[in-house]
Amino acid sequence: MFDFLLSDKEKVIKQDARTFAKSVPAQLIRDMDADEVQFPKEFLIEAAKQNMLGLRFDKKYGGRGADWKSEACAIEEIGTLGAPLACLYSLVSIVGEAIHAFGTEEQKQKYLVPTLKAEKFCAEGLTEPRGGSDFFGATTKAVLEGDHFILNGQKRFIVGGEGADYFLVYARTNFDDGAAPHNQISAILVDRDDSVRVDHRFGLMGARGGGTSRIVFTDTKVPKENVILGINRGAEVFNRMMVPERMTTASGAIGAARAALEVATRYSTRRKAFGKPIRKFQAVSFHIAEAVATLEAARSLVWTTACKVDSGEDARRMVSEAKKISTEAAWDVVNRAMQVMGGIGYTNIYPVERLLRDVRLMMIWTGTNEIMNLLVQHEWYKEHQKKEVEGRDIEQDAIGFEHEDEKHFG
Repeated sequence: MFDFLLSDKEKVIKQDARTFAKSVPAQLIRDMDADEVQFPKEFLIEAAKQNMLGLRFDKKYGGRGADWKSEACAIEEIGTLGAPLACLYSLVSIVGEAIHAFGTEEQKQKYLVPTLKAEKFCAEGLTEPRGGSDFFGATTKAVLEGDHFILNGQKRFIVGGEGADYFLVYARTNFDDGAAPHNQISAILVDRDDSVRVDHRFGLMGARGGGTSRIVFTDTKVPKENVILGINRGAEVFNRMMVPERMTTASGAIGAARAALEVATRYSTRRKAFGKPIRKFQAVSFHIAEAVATLEAARSLVWTTACKVDSGEDARRMVSEAKKISTEAAWDVVNRAMQVMGGIGYTNIYPVERLLRDVRLMMIWTGTNEIMNLLVQHEWYKEHQKKEVEGRDIEQDAIGFEHEDEKHFG
């Protein structure tokens, strides 16, 4: 029902993404969930063959010059495959954003172009064992020695780490005790070599098969020219990166939820109880109705946010809202799908239980939803202060507004 909002170009990209998603072997998804495949390079290679990677990037680097709405549509389609494939697909957009927006031409030719061809694979080194949401408390250090850095530290929960040829790493490069945390970090492209250890240490509840790893850097030598934007300017890169981080998560969550809803809808038309299809019972059909409305409301926010980002205006609040609302909507929709299906939905006979495990992670990664709340309220209060000056004083609309002595704030 949303296609009327798409241009002809956007419809083509959406259909291309749907065709590509349909071609992905079901056995690959099953093998990934069984931890028999750790990093499905062939998935990215096939996406590159179909010119489906890095859609928003300039055509001269291998992209399609598309907008964010196109990418949101595409990632929703990929999201129907589940979180790990959607995330691996999105990594090209996430890491590529830093290079495309801030990188030198040499960096674009060395890293971005082969990434969009699936000749190189990337991952983002952001989260640390002791860091979590405290991004600017990063302890990974890059010490400048002449024309190169010496990098030491660890990153964990790195999706795609298993198969990555290079990493976009945020490391501390300013060791002045008086420097603000935002002025201590640099974003650096780090090639994988013998000094970079990739450990597959932990099992995951869901989102399996995406090569999630711990990365350990031990005296890793990195050329100075691999810094993106400039030394100690990692905060600027990070702030820009939060748009693709959260927009891809928001879009992928819509796809995963839609997949569960479609399975439950089909099941409810086939499963019979008391002599008729269970969709005829409001206890079932109302779950479907709630799920449809929730999902479409979330998609509306994601697409509106995509348009806001494309406009060039500040979209920090809306991006955070889109990530929070879409992932929580997805959690609700998948739960309703499982409830519609009853006990069989809780088994691995259907993919709904896998989607439930996948979606749960989406409320944690790329910034927890509690961090999204923090950002939303911060931006909202700033906007509210402006509105108090520019807008209508609504408090005067109350009949008893003049009783100032009844208004106590202290």
